[in-house]
Amino acid sequence: MAISSVRTDTNRAAILAHIGAHGASSRADLARSLGLSPALITKLTRDLLGDGLLTELEHSPSRGGRPAQLLGLTAGSFGAIGVKVAPDHLTLVEVGLGGVVTRTATEPFDAGHTMALARLTDTVSDFCANSTHTNLLGVGVGLPGNVLEQSAGVVDSTQLGWSQLPLGLALRKATGLPVLIDNNVNALALAESLFGTGRGHDNFLVVTIGTGIGAGIVAGGAVVRGHSGNAGEIGHIPVAENGPRCQCGALGCLESLIGQSALIETARREGVIGADAGITALATVASGANEAAQRIFAEAGHLLGRAIAGVVNTLDPELIVILGEGAESWTHWSMGFEPALRASVMSRKRGIEVAVEGWQDDRWAQGAASLVLSTPFDADGVSGEQGRLVRARLIDSAASDPS
Repeated sequence: MAISSVRTDTNRAAILAHIGAHGASSRADLARSLGLSPALITKLTRDLLGDGLLTELEHSPSRGGRPAQLLGLTAGSFGAIGVKVAPDHLTLVEVGLGGVVTRTATEPFDAGHTMALARLTDTVSDFCANSTHTNLLGVGVGLPGNVLEQSAGVVDSTQLGWSQLPLGLALRKATGLPVLIDNNVNALALAESLFGTGRGHDNFLVVTIGTGIGAGIVAGGAVVRGHSGNAGEIGHIPVAENGPRCQCGALGCLESLIGQSALIETARREGVIGADAGITALATVASGANEAAQRIFAEAGHLLGRAIAGVVNTLDPELIVILGEGAESWTHWSMGFEPALRASVMSRKRGIEVAVEGWQDDRWAQGAASLVLSTPFDADGVSGEQGRLVRARLIDSAASDPS
């Protein structure tokens, strides 16, 4: 295929993905956003309309000139599968190119079982087989662990008990689809950038609180993965030199002090909750005005606020997004977090916005699907060979004449 044809096909994919991520757009908006000439946009959108992949919608409001014709995706054209892997369950979603969840399922899962890989691949394969979209572009997987390359999908995870697990290869064989795998917080940050609170912001921080403490970093409009794909591990910031042993093996990490297990242990030790009670019980008594329970959350919020202040001073984000199951108790966390954050950041950063989103398990799976949906914008090649295959599937469906 000639170079000019490759470029044209890539531009077609970018048009579809842009409208999918950002909604109905005019030709002028597409030209500005994608950096293409109006003449080329006119030609490409004409082809996509002819292929039945785009449809003309209502005109946008006029400010004195001729109203612009908006273009939208043809319903049901493209989809992607997202999978969130947790130690005890799998959450699966199917999304359209715009990221809207059209189907979801949650299945029990034992990550430590000897047949865990077979169970996971069977579950994902069955879910893909019941797709409601004409064209599935690929499968994205988000999990708590380290994934050096999204495309290779070899996983190391302390939480899941996996070491060098060839998950990507196994899923590709089971589904026949391209597969992209990343740390779940990185995937969540990507979803926030495309579809969530972070949309329209080029520099923001996603902070997750719950079983662990993590962060996703978006800088210059891209998710920062670091040298080994593990950037954002704020849960392992050293806080107490002689503190409790963290799951990573170090002493006194932030997560060892304010992660879910640490809060439960403190509450049990102080008699705030029973010996068999968990985080739900602690949140319930805190909401019932139990001062000891409220203090446990507030002290955790204080430590988190100071740690995040250091990250804010270092990275200079414009927004902090708080997510995770722990966010359901944010009222109690915030009593310590807000004063600590505002007092510890540099004076010119004290007005930074903090947005708290309710916890939804399928939001994490949507983040995993975003690994697939974002590939047309992957100028740095992070998605590797599997990303190329996703783009090829999009191009093959979009191009009326693949030659």
